[in-house]
Amino acid sequence: MSARVLVVDDVAPNIRILEAKLSTEYYNVLTATNGLEALEAAERDNPDIILLDVMMPEMDGFEVCRRLKANPDVSHIPVVMVTALSDMSDRIQGLEAGADDFLTKPVNDLALFSRVRSLVRLKMTMDELKLRRQTGEHFGQSQSEGDMDVDGATVLVIDDNPSDTSHMARHMGDRFQMAFEADPDAAMAMAGSFAYDLIVVSLDHRGADPLRLVSGIRNTPSSRQVPILLVGEESDAERVAKALEMGVNDYILRPIEANELVARAKTQIRRKRYQDMLRQDVENSIAMAMTDPLTGLHNRGYFDQHLESALGRINGDGKGFSLIMMDIDHFKAVNDTHGHPAGDRILKDFANRITDGTRGFDLAARYGGEEFVVILPDADMKLAEVVAERLRTMVEDKPFDTGEEAGAIAVTCSLGVAEARVGDDRASILKRADECLYRAKEAGRNKVVIAA
Repeated sequence: MSARVLVVDDVAPNIRILEAKLSTEYYNVLTATNGLEALEAAERDNPDIILLDVMMPEMDGFEVCRRLKANPDVSHIPVVMVTALSDMSDRIQGLEAGADDFLTKPVNDLALFSRVRSLVRLKMTMDELKLRRQTGEHFGQSQSEGDMDVDGATVLVIDDNPSDTSHMARHMGDRFQMAFEADPDAAMAMAGSFAYDLIVVSLDHRGADPLRLVSGIRNTPSSRQVPILLVGEESDAERVAKALEMGVNDYILRPIEANELVARAKTQIRRKRYQDMLRQDVENSIAMAMTDPLTGLHNRGYFDQHLESALGRINGDGKGFSLIMMDIDHFKAVNDTHGHPAGDRILKDFANRITDGTRGFDLAARYGGEEFVVILPDADMKLAEVVAERLRTMVEDKPFDTGEEAGAIAVTCSLGVAEARVGDDRASILKRADECLYRAKEAGRNKVVIAA
């Protein structure tokens, strides 16, 4: 996964070291040598993550972080502080300023890359939610962001260590609603049946595989978006890195310092509530005439506005995407043979299969009649072709129920795929995708054709 990383340090050799490490992993590295430059670069370049030195003249990293988090345009950009400081009070000060984590100089490569990858994934989700929210605002729908309140948040702790659970209850219980469970099966049932604001998982759980618990939480729809805070030991570096790859949001190492624990919990809960607010904004906007009433997908008006926004972003900061255009084969014959009610059932099922075959932050819409479109953020042509082929197979492999005595019938679709280019407008990318769709039809239908 490529991303743009802003490295901020007033010492040139430090910048060169991080730049070399990140470049070998194909990250695009931006640099700033002081706090003011960092603030300007964050607004101008919209990086995916900021690696911020703490000790800088005039404006230190703590102040830079506070200003970033106070600016609604860039507050969602993850910040990792890079420091030689080892005092716990400095770590707490950084977390309270809004930092997502700390890396200690000299920077360990495993810690660096695992943290960057996990936080970049978070940033991608936030970018897409913000973009959809902005799309909604074009239709007059908006809400005040405000400061996210964490008091009364619900926290589930999965741990069989009485000392740890007692420590957490003592230091978190006056602010959060705490639930503790040692049994892994019972804990998974609790995570799946109640909308917690945070789940804490111990890496030292003696009665379960903690990473399997993490996998279960992330694969359960009702808990998929709940932040996970991992508790581990200094020796757990490789397992922590693996957990971050699996979707863990943050971690804390023993011995657990109470203020750090609370600060990390607050950060994750605030972010979840901010994401919840963005999602609710999107849902509210969709509910006000942005949804196709038959299929439940976005309608053409919403798609057109969102496509304009996505093209504006690629022309502004290079954030790419691909577009899939789909058409149900011989749909007129289906309506003529089985009637429009059967056709409507097929359109609904077709839309559901598109949703099942795409990612949570992809955008699917009914473009008109039996034609559908999907925008795949941060997807090149190779990935888009894989997704298109998966959608084609999902349609072909399972018959569609007509709701009649005739029962289920076979349905296929044709797909055209185009990747957005710098300089594209809405007409140009739609034309390329539509031409590919036409070629798929001409080649016998039930095919995927990609733009050259």
